Order: sequence, then structure tokens, then C-alpha cells
Amino acid sequence: MKQMKKARKVSAVFLGLVCPLVLIGMSLAGPVRTVAADDSTVEADDSSTLSTQPSIQFNMIRSAAALAGNCLPHARGEVTVVSRGPVEVMTVDVEGLPPRTEFDFFVIQIPNAPFGLAWYQGDIETNALGEGHGRFVGRFNIETFIVAQPPGGQAAPVVHNQPPFPDASMNPSTEPIHTYHLGLWFGSPQDAQAAGCPDTVTRFNGEHNAGIQALSTRNFGALNGPLRRLRP
Repeated sequence: MKQMKKARKVSAVFLGLVCPLVLIGMSLAGPVRTVAADDSTVEADDSSTLSTQPSIQFNMIRSAAALAGNCLPHARGEVTVVSRGPVEVMTVDVEGLPPRTEFDFFVIQIPNAPFGLAWYQGDIETNALGEGHGRFVGRFNIETFIVAQPPGGQAAPVVHNQPPFPDASMNPSTEPIHTYHLGLWFGSPQDAQAAGCPDTVTRFNGEHNAGIQALSTRNFGALNGPLRRLRP
């Protein structure tokens, strides 16, 4: 009997120590919201359903170009964005892509062609298994935008002047445009062709001679890209 009472006492002390630690761990970890594709049903002017959580997770799927080209049947991506206050940290994991291939990652206005305004964020290279990983630091939330204050026509450096898409020598003007979508492009049309995709040349790499888009966030509505769900 004394041994049973002693066991109960030890058990109670153990639970008393563990439970607060578990609660503290849950508090420090913070909530992560998974953004479903059907969130795209939110109207463009409805901000009441937007996430106030510090993190979001969502998927990228095979692009419209890859779908039309009947290629990359197993391509997919998973994205996590964590707010760190002044900036966000975005991690991108992709799979089902050609092995040892370079891809170019963009933050874009709309997920499908013609894509609207776009920002070149960085590169992702796949390994021997066709898997790749990227980590990017920037502003990836409801405040993400591009602006070109009027008047337009300001001089811009021409660094890449070769066809088919040479640099522009001056800028257009635009009021702030939000860019809530993501896209991943083949680094070259040759790599796209080797993967069984069309060898169309696009602007979406550092030298403006990329291949087609491989992955995108077209699983979200054009005006409701997943980055819109995160508030800093």
C-alpha cells in the first residue's frame, strides 16, 4: 500500500512538471495555418477572412503550361512562410521535377500567362531524385507589392540586350500592384524539352531566356494568391 501511494505521488509530481512544459512548448511554437486551394473563393474585397496567424503553408501545383504540354505529371511543391516581424522567411520544397536541373523562382501578380508584374526571387536546383529546396527572406504577406511612381519613362540600365527579350531602357509607371502568387520556371528551354515539355523561350530567368513555367499557385484564384492570407 505504501509503495502504491509513493508511486501515485511520483506520478503526480511528474505530470505537474510535464504539463506546464507542454503548454509552454505549444505557446512558443505558435500556430501554423494551412491555406487550402478553395480559399480562392474569397472575394477580392473581403478581408474579413484573411489569416492573422504568423505562418501559412500551401501547395504549388503543375503549371498550366506543363498541363497543356502533357509533361511533369508528378511535379508539386510545398511552401511555408513564417513571419519574423520585419521580414518573412519562405521555404519551398519541390519534387517530381527533372533531376539536376536549375529552376527560377518568381513572386508574381497572377499565376497563369501573361503573369502580370513579377519579381525574380531566386533559384532552386534539383538533386538526383528531382527534389529541390529553397529558402528566401523578404516581404511575403498581404503587404507585398510592386510600384513604379509616375511619371514613367525614367532611364533604366540595359544589361542584357540580346533577343528575344532584351532589357527595357525605361520603366512604365504604375500605382502599387500586389503580387500574391508564386511561379517556378525552367532555367532553359533545352531543359524543358529534355523533360518532355515544350521548348518555348520565356523571360523568366536572369538572362531572359528561360523555359516554360513548371509550377505555380494557380490552385488559388487570380486575385487571391496565397501570400494574401498572411498578415505580419
